[in-house]
Amino acid sequence: MIFRARNYRFSFPGPTLLMGVVNVTPDSFSDGGKFLETAAAVDLGLKLVGEGADIIDIGGESTRPGALPVPESEELRRVIPVIEALRSKTEKPISIDTMKPLVAEQAIAAGASIVNDVAANRMDPEMWRVVARSGAGYVLMHMQGTPQTMQENPKYDDVTLQVRNFFQERMQRITEAGVDREQVVLDVGIGFGKTAEHNLQLLRSLHTFKEWDRPLLVGVSRKAFIGAVLGTKEVSARLPGSLACACWAVAAGVQMIRTHDVAATRAAVRMTEAIISSAA
Repeated sequence: MIFRARNYRFSFPGPTLLMGVVNVTPDSFSDGGKFLETAAAVDLGLKLVGEGADIIDIGGESTRPGALPVPESEELRRVIPVIEALRSKTEKPISIDTMKPLVAEQAIAAGASIVNDVAANRMDPEMWRVVARSGAGYVLMHMQGTPQTMQENPKYDDVTLQVRNFFQERMQRITEAGVDREQVVLDVGIGFGKTAEHNLQLLRSLHTFKEWDRPLLVGVSRKAFIGAVLGTKEVSARLPGSLACACWAVAAGVQMIRTHDVAATRAAVRMTEAIISSAA
């Protein structure tokens, strides 16, 4: 299985890729705006690379539940200087976490190679045209509703089946829009329009999302459902649960993990891979 993102090419099976998170926002649930300034965001990105991140994911608009939309101009102001600075300091691929086609296009021009789209192109068909023209990688994620509405009593008859049907429909549409299948990564969208039970069901069913022969990405890092399951309110107390979910995902065949805690996740994932390899 091949994943292509502009001039980058990843082949699977292989070591699990780690996507390190840099939130250039004042209202992130995980770090509370600590990295809003360009210099701080760049330093964090380089720190994550030093800890073993394979990809750096830059976001300028919070997608936490209830987060308000950010104007296009403000999102660009936040992310473009960070991408340009990181591009000059590391050869690791950079991902832009955005729902806006213009932000994606300008981020790619500044040096990004992957578009991480939590909206999965529901807002504007131009997003897929940007991806097709540029050859960028594309993370296609499932979300019920929008960040503003997604946690308002989300309901599914069968969450696993509905996410699978979503992927089936989107994979057909994205290829019709000119995006090569090898550019696509699938993300079930843990925490995006799902209850804690929905998230657990999706994690338990990860092995069933292989029919499209595309890499799977899972982002569970520090998410609220972990606190709900473990009975802890502090974000800092969610690391053990995050690591447990990451290891479970790797054992289920997931190829990419998105995380705020790269060093700890890398150690846990590599240990999981060693156990799996020893049994092969």
